[in-house]
Amino acid sequence: QVQLVESGGGLVQPGGSLRLSCAASGFTFDYYAIGWFRQAPGKEREGVSCISSNDGSTYYADFVKGRFTIFTDIAKNTVYLQMNNLKPEDTAVYYCAAARQLAALHYYCSGYGLSDHHGTWGQGTRVTVSS
Repeated sequence: QVQLVESGGGLVQPGGSLRLSCAASGFTFDYYAIGWFRQAPGKEREGVSCISSNDGSTYYADFVKGRFTIFTDIAKNTVYLQMNNLKPEDTAVYYCAAARQLAALHYYCSGYGLSDHHGTWGQGTRVTVSS
């Protein structure tokens, strides 16, 4: 069974850190674009960061640049999102998604290459940033 399982969410104070994990089963991250997306209450889902398992290239949304880092552990078939200096506006459910990479990485983070109709999605993990 092909699936992605996220973990690592929780409650953290502003300025704190969390590391999210996305573990794949039933397939391996060979030539995949893997992305983290988030959806805050009352808002549309947005791309946060993506990584290419082919060449390790990364993409970050402007609102997380310098604070979040995406990286992979191929041996564990897992993608991570290290989130530092968290802000209340980072509060959301974070989703991991993956698809075979056939286009530029930003295409997947923009919601076209990875969407409700394309790619494998996890169930989400909730991040709450609050004092």
